Formats: sequence, C-alpha cells, structure tokens
Amino acid sequence: MYHRREWSPGCTYHITARGNRQYTIFRNKDDRLMYLKYLEDAKHKYPFILHSYCLMTNHVHLLLQTIDDPPGKIIHQTHYRYARYFNKKNGFNGHLFEGPYRSVIIKNNKQLVDTSCYIHLNPIKAGIVTDPGSYQWSSYRSFITNSRNIHVNQDRILSYMNNSKENYKFYTETKLYQFNN
Repeated sequence: MYHRREWSPGCTYHITARGNRQYTIFRNKDDRLMYLKYLEDAKHKYPFILHSYCLMTNHVHLLLQTIDDPPGKIIHQTHYRYARYFNKKNGFNGHLFEGPYRSVIIKNNKQLVDTSCYIHLNPIKAGIVTDPGSYQWSSYRSFITNSRNIHVNQDRILSYMNNSKENYKFYTETKLYQFNN
C-alpha cells in the first residue's frame, strides 16, 4: 500500500535507507565517496541543506532540510544513480535498497539536535568504533573540530549549542553516556 508522505517546503527529515536484505551497500572508500558525490549532485538539482549524515556498511542516515523539492526527489536521484553504479561495479542487478526510504519529520529544535547526535553515535551503537570522532564516514568530525566537510552545513544545529563545537561534543557525549547506561 502506498502512503503519501507529508511534505512542505522547509521541512527537515531524518532519512534512513537500508540495503536490500540488510546487505552491504558500501564495500569500500570509493563506494562511500561515490554516494556522497551523487548526494551532492542531487543537491545541485534539488537544493537542500544536509545537517548531518552517517554512512554505515548496510544503511545510511541523513538529516536534511528541504527547500523547494520533496525529499523523495532527492533520495530517488541519489539512490537510483548509486544503485546503478554499485550494481555495475559488482556485476549485480536488481534492487540495492530495501523498499522505500524511511523518514521522520523533525518537529522541533531539540529533536533536530538529538537526531543529529543519534546519527553521529550510530557507529558506536553498531560496535564499529568506541569514539564517534574516529568514524570517517559521518559528519561528526566537522561538528567538533575545525575540519571542514563540504557536504554538511552544521550552522543550524550548532546555533542551538551557542555556536560552540565544544557544547555539541559535550551534549553528544552525554547522549553516549545515556546510551551506554
């Protein structure tokens, strides 16, 4: 059954998409870089603001704010191109992603910040790393250091942390403590 997704310009969403049968969708660095390239290409065609992201082995997390186009156009553009790339590279055919992407509308500023933290803590939850700053395929480093991430605009989230990277790091670590206890 098809359900029309709620959308209006300016809405922010936590978007997740998983590999079909929870299969690996990123095998190496080149795959992740290609996904980010296709996401950036989609941004040029359907402008949006990417607040946070994390590329796991078999799924993705995106925190994005639409401007004039619904998230379905953005995700379709990105995932269609990425699936074609991945299948051709690996001699596969068929669906790479498991059904439609999932999305949750972000309704307030606390939910925005908490969702960003959740996204950045995902590699810890999966047991891949013990420090979110050591995971290369998320936007977390750009939130806590002076390193620049061309894909992400963290200004809105950091504005709720008094524009302080230290405050964001502390808040995220507090969430990590809550997560572990």
